[in-house]
Amino acid sequence: MISLLVPLFLTFSWLDAVDILLVAVLLYQLYNLVKGTVAINIFIGIALLYLLWIIVKALNMQLFSTLLGKFIDVGVIAIIIVFQPELRRFLLFIGTSEFFGKNQTGKKFFSMRWKNKKHTTPLDITSLVKACQNMAETKTGAIIVLTTKSELKFYANTGDFLDAKISVRMIESIFYKNSPLHDGAIIITNNRIQAARCVLPVLENVDFPAHLGMRHRAAVGITENSDALAIVVSEQTGEISFVKEGELKYGITSEQLKGLLEKEFD
Repeated sequence: MISLLVPLFLTFSWLDAVDILLVAVLLYQLYNLVKGTVAINIFIGIALLYLLWIIVKALNMQLFSTLLGKFIDVGVIAIIIVFQPELRRFLLFIGTSEFFGKNQTGKKFFSMRWKNKKHTTPLDITSLVKACQNMAETKTGAIIVLTTKSELKFYANTGDFLDAKISVRMIESIFYKNSPLHDGAIIITNNRIQAARCVLPVLENVDFPAHLGMRHRAAVGITENSDALAIVVSEQTGEISFVKEGELKYGITSEQLKGLLEKEFD
């Protein structure tokens, strides 16, 4: 009788608790990345299929278990293809200090890691704000990306290399509607316009406000995928927006923009 009861008792160590916690954190982060996108339905479907496979395997239903197992084996490749943007965003998220943002030890480690990568030249905030104010008055559409720790060389290489000094006239001339460089973003690094006409990742969230255009989606997309900041001038309304970590402040004044930039680049 005792020998029959022994298998019913399971050993549970602190390593098992850590294992469960890590899996829970991983699943939670993956859910946050696909939440609000069309990929969430696929994510839920895969999770339910895997849960069904575990139940069928536990019930020793060999034929059904083998069939589901084959689907799951092929599903790994399908996941990589279908979730390519989300997986890339997740790896970028892990590779930045934001992954350890709530941990003081992590903050100290990453602050030491990036110590030599901070801007050596102060940002010309006055010229930048003035250019945005002028473009807002003339309803000239613009998207400006400001790098912080990462220089975004991958995205800069999608555009035309400039390495130009920041000035009101330079920024306005780039985004002038007849300019060959106006269609895309400019990336500013160390107070220099690194490149223009850059292609940025676009936010895929279906809940994003419909009245905001592709520039706003691109601004949210790049700030979610990196530690960069973004400024958008709407071509339809002339409103100025500021974006950080995927959070968009819409319809701010030039004074408010100046204050936000001074806070970030002091």
